[in-house]
Amino acid sequence: MTGLQLTNLSKSYGGHRVIHDASLTVHPGEFVVFVGPSGCGKSTLLRMIAGLEEITSGSLQIGGQVMNDVNPAERGVGMVFQSYALYPHMTVAQNMGFSLRVAGKPPAEIAARVAEVAQTLQLTPLLDRRPAALSGGQRQRVAIGRAILRRPKVFLFDEPLSNLDAELRVTMRIEIARLHRQLGATVVYVTHDQTEAMTLATRIVVLRAGRIEQVGAPLDLYHDPANTFVAGFIGSPRMNLIPAEVLGVSAAGLDLALTGLDARVTVPGRAAVGDRVTLGLRPEDFDPLGAAELTLEVDVVEHLGAESFAYARGGDLTLILSARGVPEVKPGQGCTARFDPARALLFDASGQRLRP
Repeated sequence: MTGLQLTNLSKSYGGHRVIHDASLTVHPGEFVVFVGPSGCGKSTLLRMIAGLEEITSGSLQIGGQVMNDVNPAERGVGMVFQSYALYPHMTVAQNMGFSLRVAGKPPAEIAARVAEVAQTLQLTPLLDRRPAALSGGQRQRVAIGRAILRRPKVFLFDEPLSNLDAELRVTMRIEIARLHRQLGATVVYVTHDQTEAMTLATRIVVLRAGRIEQVGAPLDLYHDPANTFVAGFIGSPRMNLIPAEVLGVSAAGLDLALTGLDARVTVPGRAAVGDRVTLGLRPEDFDPLGAAELTLEVDVVEHLGAESFAYARGGDLTLILSARGVPEVKPGQGCTARFDPARALLFDASGQRLRP
């Protein structure tokens, strides 16, 4: 297994910088996911690792070797793209073994390695088919198999599931997670889907506008976001972010006036009187036994099977509440939403986390 190291990696197009001094260590065997909104630079950063984009400044090491000027084919990476990029006139076996044939490997070795990988990916019955006769999930497995056959040091995935329907994405997520366990490989994976990131990653790298905002295990980012961007991006539904003003400071904490909600709460934290802050509450933080309360009016109740969520208004704000916290609510009804102030997160006026 091989790790990689990014040190102050930057990318510019002309005078426009799109990646800003990205530094990251990916340990051998890790499954690291780059996630963020469209245009945040996650695919560009992945392509810089692959050698498909030149590095403007900084250093990239794979297995301890500097790779800035190394040819993509010699970096020891295997890349799986959003598009399957299969040759339509070739069979599955021929597509998977093509890179080995180009490298001049003996036909017997190619056949043996194709058979081995096909068995791992449950492609053995499909080896004689052409891509047109395969489903989207089968084509993606062929693309993954082609990368595995190269025996790369690091696997790079660029939004590989975005062309699949919702049910097939779930199936392929499970298959990719299982494959990672079997191979013990180092994986860097790009997605805009934070649910995909949460379910697959050993660690998540959250990017915004070409900068790394936070790196951590999925649940660490969920429960302990560094700023309001990460708090609002990680989690589905999103965290509720409520603007507030500090009215008083005491041994009990901060006395806050919640903007637009005509409510006051006391929460743990450190700030000064008059400071503008943001209160963060996950939908599941609302609990009928909580000490703090908000008076809201329900707009919509979203039923998702095992879980339901209420979208409720208070002034100009719409909050998302787990329906377990406000049982038996209906659209158009008023409701009292209660929560434990100790579960609330605080952020300063710049969006950075305020810790007790």
